[in-house]
Amino acid sequence: MDGLIIATLLAGVILILMGLLRLGNLIKFIPYTITTGFTSGIAVTIFIGQIKDFLGLSIVTDEPLIETMDKLKAVFVFIGTLNVQALLVGALSLAILIFWPMLPGFLKRIPASLIAVIAGSAAVAGLHLNVNTIGDLYEISNKLPAISLPAFSLTTVQNVLPDAFTIAILAAIESLLSCVVADSMVNSRHRSNMELIAQGAGNITSALFGGIPATGAIARTAANIKNGGRTPIAGMVHSVVLLLILVVLMPYAALIPMPVIAAILFMVAYNMCDIKTFVNLCKTSPKSDIIVLVSTFVLTVVFDLVVAIEVGILLAAILFMKRMSDVTEVEGWKYVDEDDGADSLALRVVPDHITVYEISGPLFFGAADKILKITLDEKRRCLVLRMRSVSAIDATAMHNLEKLYEDCQKKGIQLIFSHVNEQPWRVMEKNGFIEKVGADNFCAHIDDALKRAEQL
Repeated sequence: MDGLIIATLLAGVILILMGLLRLGNLIKFIPYTITTGFTSGIAVTIFIGQIKDFLGLSIVTDEPLIETMDKLKAVFVFIGTLNVQALLVGALSLAILIFWPMLPGFLKRIPASLIAVIAGSAAVAGLHLNVNTIGDLYEISNKLPAISLPAFSLTTVQNVLPDAFTIAILAAIESLLSCVVADSMVNSRHRSNMELIAQGAGNITSALFGGIPATGAIARTAANIKNGGRTPIAGMVHSVVLLLILVVLMPYAALIPMPVIAAILFMVAYNMCDIKTFVNLCKTSPKSDIIVLVSTFVLTVVFDLVVAIEVGILLAAILFMKRMSDVTEVEGWKYVDEDDGADSLALRVVPDHITVYEISGPLFFGAADKILKITLDEKRRCLVLRMRSVSAIDATAMHNLEKLYEDCQKKGIQLIFSHVNEQPWRVMEKNGFIEKVGADNFCAHIDDALKRAEQL
């Protein structure tokens, strides 16, 4: 147990450091299709996980059911144990959750979930129904845990440090994704780095009381928003209420029927799963985005959130690179009438000994091979590369430009560049490429580049 507590403490420290180093800002690189896919997937996971309690099934297995698909399979296997009384309590609670907000006046301001809990608990207790409650399934105590420090040792810290990093990374991902989901539900913006610091402090405190690692949970976040929570005060009130329930109301909390909890989570799942948005993305998005969306959704349901995020981000990155590669073009100069000042593509008479190629789009490793497809004609003594539309290049593109320069040298062709932008210029300068080619062969505009070529 000391190992888990130490790992949780270290994970808390790592989370705080991640927040201080502003690593929370990396969450912005997770595409909308991924957040939509895993949010819908988690909604389905929550729904499937609550079918057992809603129907009052008696599922007996050798090992606890953790995977969503195992839970779904168990529902079909044990459907014969359906408890009609539990189903009726669940249906009553679900009806209250759906129709209570439609009532007029101040009544609809009372949270429907609170009414469902009271009504369901009263029905089960008053009618002596054979329905499982929280107290029937779980051991409940109202004793507060005492602060305890684990036995630290260098060996233990070394052994659990990899686990602590894993816990911290998973906690950061799930917490920040919860924030992203909350942002989309209430049209706000969270503070990623502060979230990591707060999660770290919370895990350190939890470990001191013997608690296990905790993260921001999408289901609880959605439930909070559904019931009116909008600010950090909601989380603080939630903590205080839980403490009061633990100390004062725990015997009464034990009376809450499981079908009522299942009905509440059904509604949470429904509100999390924005079906219209999901369907609209499938109809209107590019095929690559649809692949990411559906893959993330399916993997979340079939496996878990971690696998879904990893595969989703990998797919999104690969498909993004493919898309960027497709839009990057290296083409022989096309003569088009277009007024663009000194750097226009107005019709010009280009001497026979000059070849002009226009490069459009970022030159990165996914598109860098297009440079090597440039045709080198020994009859043409100058090759002009127009790079005004190249915003960035990477090491692979730089390597291929050097290879192109070497091929030009072998064939006696002078390489000239036109309109090299700031980032490509810095990369070329740092690489020594400008000095190798000659600074005189880098011109600000295409007209200057053509004049330079005519002089050679």
